[in-house]
Amino acid sequence: MAILAIGSDHAGYEFKEKLRHWLESQGHQVNDFGTHSLDSVDYPDFAHPVASAVEEGNAVFGLLLCGSANGVAITANKHQGIRAALCWTPEIASLARQHNNANIVCIPARFVTYAEAENILSTFLNTDFEGGRHERRVEKISC
Repeated sequence: MAILAIGSDHAGYEFKEKLRHWLESQGHQVNDFGTHSLDSVDYPDFAHPVASAVEEGNAVFGLLLCGSANGVAITANKHQGIRAALCWTPEIASLARQHNNANIVCIPARFVTYAEAENILSTFLNTDFEGGRHERRVEKISC
């Protein structure tokens, strides 16, 4: 299975913990970059290490959670080679992988149920990039 990097702020903490255990039960190696409590924290402190792990090849994919997932997605996308996608349905997660070759899934913990989050993550991890015409587009993303 894959090596994954995960992180969240306080709003995503509970989902992160459950998803970490679920991923490990599926045979994935999970590098948890925090947070490790419900105490209020700043999401960039956790999004940057996850993005760096993916960017440097120390993880195949990343998972980031915060209340809306906007903050972690914006932060992660500052890293070259990162394509962090905000996904609130399995269909969006599938398209993010198929068409955008996304390598970090960002889930809005305040707007989905845990079951939906697990389904989004599963879809993301089990969907391949289609390449073809999408490859050309993905190559145009980096500055």
